[in-house]
This record gives sequence, structure tokens and C-alpha cells, in this order.
Amino acid sequence: MKIKLLLVGLILGMISLSCKDEPKLKGIEERNEVEEIKELTSQDDIEDYFEDTDSTSAKINNFKSVNSFYTQREFMPLWNDKESREDLFRSIETIEYDGLFFEDYHGEELQQLLSSLNSDNEEQNLRAEILLTDAFIELSHDLAVGKLNPKEIYEIWGTELNTVNTGSLLQRLEKGEKASSILAELAPDHVVYKSLKKALKNYRDDGIKENSSTVIASGKLVKPGEDNERIPDVASRLFELGYYTKSPDSVGTRYTKKLQTALEDFQKDHGLNTDGVIGNTTIENLNLTTEDRYHQILVNMERWRWYPRDLGEHYIIVNIPDYELYVVSNGDTIRNHKTMVGTEARKTPVFSDEIDYIIYNPTWTIPPTIMKNDVIPGASRDVGYLRKKNIKMYDRSGQEVDPSTVNWSSSSPRSYTYRQPAGPSNPLGLVKIIYPNEYMIYLHDTPSKSLFEKNARAQSSGCVRVENVLDLAKYLIEDQKEFDDEKIDEILKSGKTTQIAMKQEIKVHHFYWTTYQKKDTTRFIDDIYDLDKKLWDLLKPKA
Repeated sequence: MKIKLLLVGLILGMISLSCKDEPKLKGIEERNEVEEIKELTSQDDIEDYFEDTDSTSAKINNFKSVNSFYTQREFMPLWNDKESREDLFRSIETIEYDGLFFEDYHGEELQQLLSSLNSDNEEQNLRAEILLTDAFIELSHDLAVGKLNPKEIYEIWGTELNTVNTGSLLQRLEKGEKASSILAELAPDHVVYKSLKKALKNYRDDGIKENSSTVIASGKLVKPGEDNERIPDVASRLFELGYYTKSPDSVGTRYTKKLQTALEDFQKDHGLNTDGVIGNTTIENLNLTTEDRYHQILVNMERWRWYPRDLGEHYIIVNIPDYELYVVSNGDTIRNHKTMVGTEARKTPVFSDEIDYIIYNPTWTIPPTIMKNDVIPGASRDVGYLRKKNIKMYDRSGQEVDPSTVNWSSSSPRSYTYRQPAGPSNPLGLVKIIYPNEYMIYLHDTPSKSLFEKNARAQSSGCVRVENVLDLAKYLIEDQKEFDDEKIDEILKSGKTTQIAMKQEIKVHHFYWTTYQKKDTTRFIDDIYDLDKKLWDLLKPKA
């Protein structure tokens, strides 16, 4: 009991310490005992600089914006005040705790310039003035918008890009506001981003290099009870990650029950199928090092800078790789549901839209991808395919077409609409929730409810299947008293397709994040669409 109390006290003490503000970092000029310079440069020097320098030779990230800013203020210097220089440079020094990189904001050059300011070195002082302004513009953009453009990286990205008015931010600097205060407003304010920032700090403080990291070779599936030469490596890696407590030195080549339990715990924690089978997807996740996980935090923070800043007061958020849907109202998560999302070949896209209406007993109009890849090839092989699948086809005037009259080897089958009527075999189940979008994606029920019992649920053709979706639909129209339980039961029993318009304003956000903090533990989940590595290769500082 005393030990438990001691542990509780220790934990509370650590929490108390972590909540205290860290001491303010001394400015670089203070640390290097540089004599304060109150006139860093002059109007004439700045004007001459932009007359004599072109964008290709300046090594300035935002040459046009910097030039325009100084032109508008008649080339008056901005950074004559030591405290304002110190304040911005402290933000640059600590920017890696926001998942960005010191060197991307002239960090190394500014460090050298500001640590050796000298009133006799006019050229270096002028360079410091220009670089500070450029660094502020670059930092403002990257915190508010992100370093990279997701639409140039991912085909599945439909969320509108954020924007930032750096001109108005520079005006606030001119009026005397601190750069650090302005920059702090620009980063995402969402709880997941804040938790990632906390996780990033923990990783940086603890160190991201592993003393040892066993690499497991890929190969054939290994099932419990089987022998395989890679079993000792699996045991060693699970031991390194804290999932296996037995000394791996004593492990043979037999896949034992104890090792299976450890592997299943790992699979469950990382959103993998908890089947105890040693497959290549599980091995890929086991092989990820502490440094890889650190990079995973960085790329997820970048994605959060791409998401809308205003998600609304009342919204649904779908985290695609975690197979979860959350309903959030006034900052509180009030319900959550398991989901199934698109396969690797038919990815669920990232976008935001507002719910427009709900359909009970929905018909299923076959979307273009499924029509092209599944339905038309199936009907081409077997004219009875549509009848077996209970799919009817219609021409452009809405008239039903007999499949036996169609030339399936021609292009004409693509001009028809294919629809499955409401009923027990309908893949949409009993209800679908519509938020009109270019992808024809929606939330819906499914007759295959046993699939929700799986841990990995990338099973759909792009739309999002939701467990207990009838309860979710009921929640969405609970403000419409005429649609009580009795009325909804009546609609469902009738089998008649019924559309109910929404009156509440509720958005749906499809997001993609593969790490977050849960109860002060950083949780990593399987990157089901392999988006993380590609983003890290683009995001990391160039050597």
C-alpha cells in the first residue's frame, strides 16, 4: 500500500512539474553578451539592397513579399529593437517543438549573425534585418497553412487549403505586437494537435535513437505453434518494445502461446488485425524504430496544419486509419462508433462537408468505380449477373433496361445507371447519411455487421460503414420531434425509401492521422494507405 501511495505521489509530482511554465530562454544576444544595437540598419541601405539584389541570388524564401513589405514602409527597418529580435529568434530556436525545423527559417545564419552583431559591420546587420522578416513570413505560413501542399501529394485530399494574410501579420508587428504571440495564434488549436505537440516534446527530451533495434526479415506467414527461424527476432523486438517480458535469449524457433499473446497485444495497440499471425504488415510495424515513430509524429502534425481551423461547434470526425467516428459538440466527444473505410485500392478521401439529409431504406446507385471495375465486367461474363445481385439498370430517361438486350462488349453499358432496390441484400443496409460531395461518399449501414469485430477494417469501396448507424441517424434528427422511435420503426418496416432533411447544422470531417496521445501514452496505428513515409521524405530538411 505504501508503495502504491509513493507511486501516486511521484506521478502527481511529475504532473505538477510538467504543468509549470518552463523558464524563459535567454535571448541569443544576451547569451553572447552582444552590445545592444538600436539602429540595425538604415532606410537607404535597405532600399539599395532591393535595388541591387535579385530573387535568385538573395537566398530569401519570400523575396517578393519581403521587398513589397519594405517598399510599403518606405524601407524603414523593423528589427531595431533588441527585444523584438530576441523574441522572434526564440520562436525560431524552439520551432522544432511544433514539428518544424530550425534550419528552414535561416536558423543557423541568424544564430551566427545575432550572436556577433557589431555596429561596424553594416552588411551583416542589414542581412540580419532582411532574414528576420523573411523568417517571420515563412514561419507564419508554415504554422497556419503547412509547409507542403497536400493536393500536390495525395490524390485523395479534398479538404480546402488554409490561407494566411502575412501582410496583416506584419502590420501587427509594426504596431509593436510580439512575434511570438502572433505565431502562437497560427498553429492548430485542436486537442489532437496539442497532444501530438506534447508527445513530440517527450520524444525529443527522451532521445529518439534506440540503443538496439532488432530488424525482422519479411517472409511467409507464421501461425501459432509453427516453427520459423525468425521467431527469436520477433521475440527480441517485442521485448525491446516492452510487450514481451521473458528473456528473448531463451526463445527457440517455436511460435509459443506466450509470444502469441505479446504479439496480439502489439497488433491491438497498432490497429492491426488481432489474429496472432506473423505477417508482413505486422513485421513492418514491429520494425519501425523510435526515430521512425518520431517522424510519424512530425508528419501527423503537418497534416493537422492542413485541416480546417474551424471544424464547427457540432461535427462528426472520421479518423480513417483508426476506423473510428466521433461526434463532437461544443468541444466534448459525446458518442463514437466503429467504422469500416476504403481499401488500399479504393481509398476513403480526406474532405469536409455538411450533412444534408438522411435516407431510410435506401436504394443503392452503383458508383462509377464499382460500375466500371465490378458490375460491367460481371455482367459481361454472365448476363444473369445483375439478376443474381438484384441490380436493375436504367437508361437516361429512367426506363428499366433488359440486360439481355445490351451489347456488353461495346461502350454503351457505361451510359446506364445501375441500382439495387432497398432490401436485406442491399449493401447500404437500412440507412445512409448524405453530405453531398464530389466523391459520392457517405456514411451508411451494412448487412455485414460481423466485420466490425475485426481490428483492421479497411473493407469498403470508399464510403464509410458505421456500426450502430441507426442510433447515429436517430441522434442527428432528434431535434425533429415528429420522427420519434415509433415513426422511424414504421418507416423501416414499410420498406419504403424515405428521405428526411437535416435541420441541425452538422459537418462531417474525414481526416487521416496515425498517431495521437491517449491517457498520456502515445499511440501509433497502422498507416493503412502508406501516406506517412511519402510525406516524411518531402517534409524532412534537405541535406
